[in-house]
Amino acid sequence: MSNKDLDQIAQKMVAPGKGILAADESTGTIAKRLASIDVENTEDNRRAYRELLFTADGAGNHISGAILFDETLRQSAADGTPFTKIMDQQGILPGIKVDKSVFPLAGATDYPITEGLDGLRGRCEEYASLGATFTKWRAVIKIVGGHTPDVAIVANAHALARYAATAQEAGLVPIVEPEVLMDGDHTIDACQDVTERTLACVYDQLYMHNVRLEGTVLKPNMVVAGNTCPQQADVAEVAERTLDTLRRHVPTAVPGIAFLSGGQSEEEATAHLNAMNAKGSQPWELTFSYGRALQQSALQAWKGSADNVTAAQRAFLHRARMNGLAHAGTYDAGLEQELAA
Repeated sequence: MSNKDLDQIAQKMVAPGKGILAADESTGTIAKRLASIDVENTEDNRRAYRELLFTADGAGNHISGAILFDETLRQSAADGTPFTKIMDQQGILPGIKVDKSVFPLAGATDYPITEGLDGLRGRCEEYASLGATFTKWRAVIKIVGGHTPDVAIVANAHALARYAATAQEAGLVPIVEPEVLMDGDHTIDACQDVTERTLACVYDQLYMHNVRLEGTVLKPNMVVAGNTCPQQADVAEVAERTLDTLRRHVPTAVPGIAFLSGGQSEEEATAHLNAMNAKGSQPWELTFSYGRALQQSALQAWKGSADNVTAAQRAFLHRARMNGLAHAGTYDAGLEQELAA
């Protein structure tokens, strides 16, 4: 695949009014989601749930791509149609999670490192042959006692760069995801400091590994206080601090930034994204790559019953539309009442 092809896929992923569905929960993670609605974690139930998302009529109006788990990329709908074909019919690009989860970092075990570089070239080549067009690797940056040491940032940034170079070699657009966790009692100042140090290091490593930035998408956290910090910032401050951080460290060659929700509620994640876009044009598209913040209402509506598929799809499409509006900076919280009406 040529550089031009990679660039075009990246641009489609962050197209105006659209964003990315993160449906790449591992078998263990989706078990927790299903347990919350008292549904058994079987392959058929996982397939049925993902199917209702991908087949929701009109999903492609606001969903540009979906990140899948290995199992999901290989699955078909109940009628035998491969998920990748269903997504193509909706105009949704198939993507794939390629990392192998997180483990304690040797020498600094309070902090995580994402593994999975061994065998990555072969996995990327196989996923491309199965129809994937982009990939995702999540690096987890943890704040402990208000601080993150350089070793934790550098190790994860180096792995992200090696992954991104390997993905592009296979003709796949890499989503570069350095997530500064909101878990903890750290202040918003600490989050901003660690996020800035992380982004600076990530782009330094991407440059050293000859990664073509025009053929990438950044998936960062927003700058927020830790979830147990007693002092939480309002929507306006989160937007301003996040934009300041991005302007300082993200090159304009990057076509788009697709934020993770990172534990925010559905409406919080939408409001924060909207506040950033409402400030006017930025050097990059600012959009979403949400998991729970796109799926939570749909999951609760479904409850594992075929009788509830229509209601679950309606909830999913509503959230997709709200975030599509937030990408344009035209979301209004009053629109949330439309679903209930």
